[in-house]
Amino acid sequence: MKITAMVAFLTLATAFSSAQSTNAAVVVNLDKAKWTREAKDAPGSESVVLREDSKTGGLELLVSYPPGHVFTPHSHESNERILLIEGRLAVGQGADQKVLEPGGYAFLPAREVQRMSCVSKERCRFYVSWDGSPRSRAEGK
Repeated sequence: MKITAMVAFLTLATAFSSAQSTNAAVVVNLDKAKWTREAKDAPGSESVVLREDSKTGGLELLVSYPPGHVFTPHSHESNERILLIEGRLAVGQGADQKVLEPGGYAFLPAREVQRMSCVSKERCRFYVSWDGSPRSRAEGK
């Protein structure tokens, strides 16, 4: 299953980067990726910036969150796409929650409140992209 998720991830990342890139190809393998942690990131989380589009504000990341991590309900200014690589990720809008398994995909429309949590015993690692600015807003603010 992990190999299937990885093939799906690489296919999607290559297709998305090729379609959106104006300068250069982006090729990243998980075992060689430069994972970083920002001071504002949740404890145990880390990310890799794959690509930023200076014209649209679009962004592509690899992210990793610890088991049990619950994201604050929030929305983004742009559409969001997630492809789960490892773990189990509960994703939903409103009361509708679904669990992604490795290789699972989610499309989350802009300005819709989303709720997510890592519901597996291992970390949740996924590819995430926004087609414009990923600026977020916490629910109720």
